[in-house]
Amino acid sequence: MEAKLVDNFGRQITYLRLAVTDRCNLRCQYCMPAEGIEIVDRKALLTYKEMYRITRVLSELGVNKVRLTGGEPFVRKDFMNFLEMLDFNDLLDEINITTNGGLISKHLERIEKLKVKSINLSLDSLHRERFKTITRRDEFDKVYKALEELEKSKLNLKLNVVVQSGINTDEIVDFVALTKYKDISVRFIEEMPFNGVGQKQTSEVWDYTKILNEINEAFSDIEKLEDKKSSTSRNFKIPNSKGSFGIIPAFTRTICGDCNRIRITSTGMFKNCLFDDGVFNIRDFIREGASNGELKELFLSIVAKKPKNGFVAEAQRKSEVSESMSSIGG
Repeated sequence: MEAKLVDNFGRQITYLRLAVTDRCNLRCQYCMPAEGIEIVDRKALLTYKEMYRITRVLSELGVNKVRLTGGEPFVRKDFMNFLEMLDFNDLLDEINITTNGGLISKHLERIEKLKVKSINLSLDSLHRERFKTITRRDEFDKVYKALEELEKSKLNLKLNVVVQSGINTDEIVDFVALTKYKDISVRFIEEMPFNGVGQKQTSEVWDYTKILNEINEAFSDIEKLEDKKSSTSRNFKIPNSKGSFGIIPAFTRTICGDCNRIRITSTGMFKNCLFDDGVFNIRDFIREGASNGELKELFLSIVAKKPKNGFVAEAQRKSEVSESMSSIGG
């Protein structure tokens, strides 16, 4: 029987976050600097063939769920062809995509034919001008249209909202109100300080507790939902609403205990944790001629060393946190 990816804390890894590009069509303030990031040479990116091979090897070790991220996945040429290629992997139960929604609409029909289960749509404001300020691009109408099309599709729609002190905290209640009549899951994400220029200073810390208190003041009767094992969010619902909402304690890291995921960046850097600085470059290993057996041995040995939580991973970093969320893979 094939070995499974299990770390020293007994956690089995079943979920891969794979960044297909570091490029993006938006310039969100919390994700990258205004001038953008220094994008890597195309030859430095994993090819689709390499990504398929890595995913196949990992799926033979028990990974059954893949989330494709970027940058913005749909920016990369032929991304839809890669999605269809990935669909051939019979060991994958689920393919999910994180997108900013600007380019997805024309591909929806093709996507619905695949084993894509859910789309995470990033949207940090319901106001056009504010959206423009946050993203430094005037794309709100296109993104909101994608939201409405996705809600009508057979895909599960999750709306990712990064809570930003002094910018969009006054919209938290409006986003929750959307779930009353839209079949969506809104997830509020604690702001991560990786915008490519080191840690950001904020005047207020909008952490899990503060976000929940804000919602409780507006809706006194919210229900706690049962969270699935390894869920990254703590989930709730307003009674009789079509949708639900959750809070992802991304920065306070209270979700690490049953973490079941690994990350691979667009240049092939394997990360056991969002907060580590990369463990091993798989791209180079593959291009030096590694066999699938050697890849499996490598993955098993790397995952065994997965840190207990994000605080341990951060403490073990050899470099300062200066990468952008776009290059990490969201």
